[in-house]
Amino acid sequence: MRNRYLDCLRAAAVVRVVVYHVTGLAALTILLPAMSVMFALAGSLMAASVDRFGVSAIGRRMRRLLPSLWAVMALFLPVMLATGLGWDWRILFWAAPFIDPPANGFGLAALSANWYLRDFLWFVALSPLVLPIFRRFPLPTLAAPFVLLIVTELKLVTIDNYVLRDIGMYFGAWMLGFAHHDGMLRRLTWRRLVPIAAVLAVAGAAWIVTHPGPRGYDLNDIRIGNALWSSAFVLIALGLAPDALPWLSRRPRLDRLVTFLNSRALTIYLWHVPIIVGVGWVALRYGWPLTGAAATTVRLAVVLAGVALAVLAFGWIEDVAAKRRPELFPGRVATRQPVRTSEEVLVSRGQEAQIAALRA
Repeated sequence: MRNRYLDCLRAAAVVRVVVYHVTGLAALTILLPAMSVMFALAGSLMAASVDRFGVSAIGRRMRRLLPSLWAVMALFLPVMLATGLGWDWRILFWAAPFIDPPANGFGLAALSANWYLRDFLWFVALSPLVLPIFRRFPLPTLAAPFVLLIVTELKLVTIDNYVLRDIGMYFGAWMLGFAHHDGMLRRLTWRRLVPIAAVLAVAGAAWIVTHPGPRGYDLNDIRIGNALWSSAFVLIALGLAPDALPWLSRRPRLDRLVTFLNSRALTIYLWHVPIIVGVGWVALRYGWPLTGAAATTVRLAVVLAGVALAVLAFGWIEDVAAKRRPELFPGRVATRQPVRTSEEVLVSRGQEAQIAALRA
């Protein structure tokens, strides 16, 4: 049975990613460190898959992930090749981007957010190896990515490999997902969990304030502060997670929206940046304003409309990849059967008995 709290958390993270990429509001990265939350939730699901399917969980997860990417590349790759992208064997990695494949022109900007898929694939591939090590040595294993992040960010060790750098940045959140799946966070009482999260949050806030990036306090530019603050957020969000959200079932429209966003999270992520880049290009081409509250609001509305159209056009691919029945609008509320009174039940039973007697 799905945990609706986790579904709500994932839905909020997806919406936050889109809104941030349109508005660029740095405060959103602090209020909801969405990427770490998404990696933590994915890590929890991957631990469950490894427990159930073993190493074959890698293939199962890739089967659900890659078809939606292939739909994007079916459009963008021919356009990039036709507009000057030279043939390179690394283009083949667009089928499974374990490394950053080459891109050009509009595609270079439109596909820039696909680093998330690259990291996701690596984390999926590493999970069957790392999960048993994590279960035997949880604290050292969990600390390893943070140590890697610190030594690279402080230039104690020079690492040019972007995959290793992102392992330092986000694999800790992924393993907090392991801890959530295994019940480790749940076994921590709030008297222990909250102080640990508070220490991480204070340390992260201190680093953020003293090491602002080019965009101020945008966590995407402050990697150590991002990791500390995000870890505190994930610890609280998952460690104190409720078992159920009864209020959500009493709001069917909101409940359906949460289901819809979870069922189409990958499609939304893959298409929202190309749409944002396209809207920005059109605005520049025709001299429309790009700054100011009114212009940002209009741009956000247009982007959301574009994402909605992309979801209608391509979202069903997620259903096929997950071996679900394809739907345009997932999360449709089932028609409720009327509740019969005891008298109605007795009458129906009497009628059934009479029919049986007549047939006899």
